[in-house]
Formats: sequence, C-alpha cells, structure tokens
Amino acid sequence: MLNLLARSFRASSPTVSGVAPRLTRLCSSRTPVTTLSEDELMMQETVRKFAENKIKPLVSKMDETGVMDPSVIQGLFENGLMGIETPAELEGAGANFTSSIIAIEELAKIDPSVSVCCDVQNTLVNTMFKHWGSDYVKSTYLPKLASNTVGSFCLSEAGSGSDAFALQTKAEKHGDYYVINGTKMWITNGAEAGIFLVMANVDFSKGYKGITCFVVERDMGVQTGPRENKLGIRSSSTVPVIFDNVKVPEKNILGQVGSGYKYAIEILNEGRIGIGAQMVGLAQGAFNATLPYLNERKQFNTPIANFQGMEHQYAQIAVEIEAARLLVYNAARKKEAGERFIKEAAMAKLYASQIAEKTASKCIEWMGGVGFTKQYPVEKFFRDSKIGAIYEGTSNIQLSTIAKMIRAGH
Repeated sequence: MLNLLARSFRASSPTVSGVAPRLTRLCSSRTPVTTLSEDELMMQETVRKFAENKIKPLVSKMDETGVMDPSVIQGLFENGLMGIETPAELEGAGANFTSSIIAIEELAKIDPSVSVCCDVQNTLVNTMFKHWGSDYVKSTYLPKLASNTVGSFCLSEAGSGSDAFALQTKAEKHGDYYVINGTKMWITNGAEAGIFLVMANVDFSKGYKGITCFVVERDMGVQTGPRENKLGIRSSSTVPVIFDNVKVPEKNILGQVGSGYKYAIEILNEGRIGIGAQMVGLAQGAFNATLPYLNERKQFNTPIANFQGMEHQYAQIAVEIEAARLLVYNAARKKEAGERFIKEAAMAKLYASQIAEKTASKCIEWMGGVGFTKQYPVEKFFRDSKIGAIYEGTSNIQLSTIAKMIRAGH
C-alpha cells in the first residue's frame, strides 16, 4: 500500500525530483540553535577559562562578604565582557547577541552573581544605548561602558514592581536641563555603577506616556543606599538609588521624551533571554559540581551514581537542562534573525528558572549531608536559583505574557 502511494505520488508530481534537492539544500543550510560559530566558540572558551581561573577561587569569599571583588569586575572589562555587542569603533567586542548569552551562561556555571553583573551590562544597559541613544549619547557613554564603567538600569521602585509604570520618580524641565527626584529600589549593579539609565515621569497627567529615560552619571549627584543582605547572588550589589534634585542635561535623554515605557518593555524582553541563560548556566554548574561526587561516593561497595534510582534522577535532570538551553538559544537566535521572540523569551526565562531551582535542590539531595554544607558549592547554587523566578519579570508575569501571545495567535 505504501509503495503504491509512493509510486502514485511520483507519477502525479513531475517536479518532485526538483523539489527534493531544494529541500535538501534548505535543510543542510540550517544548523542547530546550539551549534556555535568560530567566534562564538572563542567567546565560550575565553569566558570559561576566566571563570575557572580568576572567579572560582573568589566565589566563597564574595558570597560571605556580599561584595564582588574589584579584580573580578576589572577582569570582565579586560576580557571584553562588558561591551560584547558594542561596535569595535566604540571600544566594544563587536560580537553578536548569542555571544552575550554564551558569556552569561559560562559565568553562571561558576558564579551567578558575576553572571548577572555581565548580563545587565550587556542585555539591558548597552543595548538600550545602542538602540535608542543619539550619536552624542552613544559616542560619549558606550566606550566607557565597554572599557571601565559599570552601568545600571533603574526602573523598579517601592510601589512599582510588576506594575512598573506606576513609578513615582519625576523629572521637571528647567530650560535645557531636567531635575530628577525619587528613589529606585532593588537596583542591580547600583553600588559599582558610574552610569545609570533612569526611568522618570516628565508629565504625570499623561500617565505612563510621560515616562522618559535619562542617562545620569554618578557625579551628577546620584546617591546609593546600603546593599541588601540577600539570600542569594550575594556579591551582586542590590541597592536603593536616590535622586535628590539631580540636574541632568536635556541632551542626556535617551531616545524620545515620553517613550521610556516602550523602551523598558522592549529591553526587558531581550533581558529575559539573558536571565534564562544565567539560569541554564546555574543549573549546569550545580550539575557539574555534583556528578563527580556521585561517582566517588560509595554505598554497599557501589558508587551511588550506579544505582538505578539515582541514574533515572540525574538522567531526567540532564534532559531538562538541555531543554531549557534549547529554549534560551532558540529565543536568542530568533532575536538575532529579527523575528518576533517575545513568547520564546518568556518561555525560556520561565522554564530555565524552574529547572535551575529544581536542579540545585536535587543536587543537594543527591549529595546528602555534605550537600547541605558550604563545603561544596551546591547550596550556594540553590540559594542563587530562587531569584530566577523574581527579577526581570516574575514567573506569573511570564505566564501571563505567554498566555497573551497564545491568544493572539488563535
């Protein structure tokens, strides 16, 4: 029957012989989303070596003190990891978006705190300058951000978290400058930052359409409060940022007046892919730190990794980590290709954060008592994992976004 159908199809389709080669060529021209180019592989290897050799020896101390070692931040700049997509003529690496995702993932395998520092700099701060900055703003600030200055994205406030556009920070115009007043909360990189992207409302009568983005330098009078004493990602600074009559030149507006809300929405969609990469790296880091122990630890004269009950558990986790990675890299490749990626970014961030938490929790269980101690890094990975369900859009926000996109397609 099948042979009869095949002969019938060939007979009624004179162009099939021409279609097949074209399909073959089309399929062969496509590569898996996780297949890396030569430049991407070089980025992966560079970051992997830096993380292993320079960051890993400092992770425990940084976690205990809650402060990132200055040599780590300096190393990020020296290795070109703070301006990955910034053009070479502006002192950046001139790489693609996936290279940023690779760097974020590799750093998170060793320390998710360092990873998010790099993530915010590249997927939020630099990208906003690149997309919407004037020639003056780009030429003034992107070289600094690529070479020696940490940047920070200031959106959240005490009364505006998921409801971001309820922010109360205001900017009043006076001639050729604005005066900004307000306080931002939970700002990543705030303690180290020298440049702040600040969302403030220039006209509350227009609601969220008054929200405007300003480029503010610390020397303009920005103050930062004490670091939050956090559960996880402890060496990544999280601080309140205070603006008390801070005077900002009109030329430091990023993009258009009143368009800040659009920029925030768009940039957070890209940023979620970065957080997805951080969570994949975290999960892989916890997994990598646990498997050697399972092979070394013996019970009943057998490595515990060889017991079927254990085999099934770590095999399942390996599948889920790879599934999360595929979601993240698919979203990154779609973004690079100029395709719509909002749903894919939300899915990647949601699922990767779930798998990171699940993986780190399982790794502690597999290691037993020692997994619960600071002798091994898995308890830190577990503490670090929880933030994935919270920042750059909570898991419920991701689910709402996914549902909205599904409805729009049916």
